[in-house]
Amino acid sequence: MPLLRMSARALFDQCSNGTLFERLAQKYRSVLFQSPSSSERRSWENSLPPLAEVLCDAGLDGVEVLIEHRLPLTSLRADVVLAGSHPATGKPSYVIVELKQWSEARLVPDTDDLCLVARMGNHPALHPVTQVRRYCDYLQDFTNVLSDQEDAVAGVAYLHYAVDQNVSELLRLPDARAQLFTDTSRGELISYLQTRLSALDGSPEADHLLNSPHTPGRQLMRAAAAEIIDGGEFLLMDEQEVAARLVRRAADLSRQSDRKEVIVISGGPGSGKSVIALHLMGHLGRNGRSVVHATGSKSFTTTLRHVVGARNGGISKLFRYFFDFTQAERNGLDVLICDEAHRIRKRSSTQSTYAGQRSARSQVEELIDAARVPVFLIDEHQVVRPGEMGSVETIDEAAHARGCIVRHVDLNSQFRCGGSRAYEYWVLRLLGLEPGGPIKWQPEEDFELLVADSPQEMESYLRGQQECGYTSRMTAGFCWKWSDPRSDGSLVDDVIIGEWRRPWNLRGVRPAGGAPVSSLWATDPSGFGQIGCIYTAQGFEYAWNGMIFGRDLVWRGNEWRADPGESKDDVVTKADPQAFGRLIRNTYKVLLTRGMVGTVLYSDDSETQAMLASLVPAEIKQGP
Repeated sequence: MPLLRMSARALFDQCSNGTLFERLAQKYRSVLFQSPSSSERRSWENSLPPLAEVLCDAGLDGVEVLIEHRLPLTSLRADVVLAGSHPATGKPSYVIVELKQWSEARLVPDTDDLCLVARMGNHPALHPVTQVRRYCDYLQDFTNVLSDQEDAVAGVAYLHYAVDQNVSELLRLPDARAQLFTDTSRGELISYLQTRLSALDGSPEADHLLNSPHTPGRQLMRAAAAEIIDGGEFLLMDEQEVAARLVRRAADLSRQSDRKEVIVISGGPGSGKSVIALHLMGHLGRNGRSVVHATGSKSFTTTLRHVVGARNGGISKLFRYFFDFTQAERNGLDVLICDEAHRIRKRSSTQSTYAGQRSARSQVEELIDAARVPVFLIDEHQVVRPGEMGSVETIDEAAHARGCIVRHVDLNSQFRCGGSRAYEYWVLRLLGLEPGGPIKWQPEEDFELLVADSPQEMESYLRGQQECGYTSRMTAGFCWKWSDPRSDGSLVDDVIIGEWRRPWNLRGVRPAGGAPVSSLWATDPSGFGQIGCIYTAQGFEYAWNGMIFGRDLVWRGNEWRADPGESKDDVVTKADPQAFGRLIRNTYKVLLTRGMVGTVLYSDDSETQAMLASLVPAEIKQGP
């Protein structure tokens, strides 16, 4: 959905009288719970008037303009989508417009679609033609009414401040679906738009687009085997593509360069870190590069091995753990992808490690040393255990100490593959991980947040979603004991709230009582009905998430209180009180952000439950 929708004539009038920009700011605040940055507002003020003038000069006053249009199932927004009818066929026709304030830009050496922009320093940006073409592909792939209309969507990148000679290197990228125009070629832009859009009223075509059902993207685990073995491609967007191209470039240069590059990719849940990892595994492997994927998560690694190894057992050996690289040959791999790098520990060695095998290096140093191009994918808000020390700062310090070049990519600013960026921000405010305190939830069209009156109501609602084909799971804070299965294999109902009782997921490596092994709880359909905890939920996402606050984190008066006495997690309770409070809030942040379509909340504490209910206006309606 766009932030604002209007005709091209209305866009021109509201740009002229200055009312447009405050309207956009107000809508931005209502949707994203924060004010637009000064740079965001400046981009509207600088870029939308030139586009409005082009549309009116082209005689396209009736074309419908969708401003800051969110692409389906993401938090990524296209600057503008123009909706109308095709002048030759009369069929619906759409043009995605990416507006850039660049005046000078050149290509990153040895690439054809990464740019260095004068005002952006040394941070590479995706070529605007590549960017807008991917928006076109994505919109068509995830919008049902466009899926069988091959020529319905085209893209334009308009560098309205630039002249051709100052961006000449960017003009060399040919593309049949997207084109780049500058101030020099403004007349060509007008002519091009006239070949794609008629002068008729475009509101019916805008309705057609906005009312279309959206087809969800492929599930990460189901696509893993195709991505790595068969060469299937995930469609990477914006900074995801920048990250992947930086890694591929570094791998190409690694054998000639005297200094190796370390790539640090930061992103919250759903930002596509693991999609990037799997894409790189497939691409680099198919191009003869030695590449290994490593994590600190048994569940995530086991699941990837299970999915991929079902078809090719040898492939599963490419998925390793962080502690596997203590004795690794220095620069023995071309690329080492360290997924969930927030789970890096200080040392790989333990007290039980033989003295002769203990490493004097830290774990992050071992990982950097193991490959010509170490890649770290990290979310610093997911540090949930004592001893985990993965952070951007830690990686930077270790890399710089080894004379490495470090490049950063931040996925947090725009993209979320499903779920809701506004909800993620709401969670950060709720838990005090962002300043300002909890805020009332503003309902969204593509993400639903509910508070259940009881765990029975939560489970009933989620079961209905599960029966309709949406993956659904229930998780809880680790505030109940966790028993082994009985001798007959049945599970013990450890999570008890009133008359409601359910078992935790299995801890063992063998299925029991109809439940999957713990590492497959999030992905196996039989995982519904058991309660997951941080150890099995972290690293995974599912459509619907039910989350139960335990009494290790309760709301009292006007603040959260963390109580280690209520926790059954012997690992976390060993932390000092201040660290425990931080770790437990990070734990609930992870548990709260597993859902891509919606989340249902419940607290076992009455005061916390009342606070949650006061922030979330929607009530559960039984049935999906």
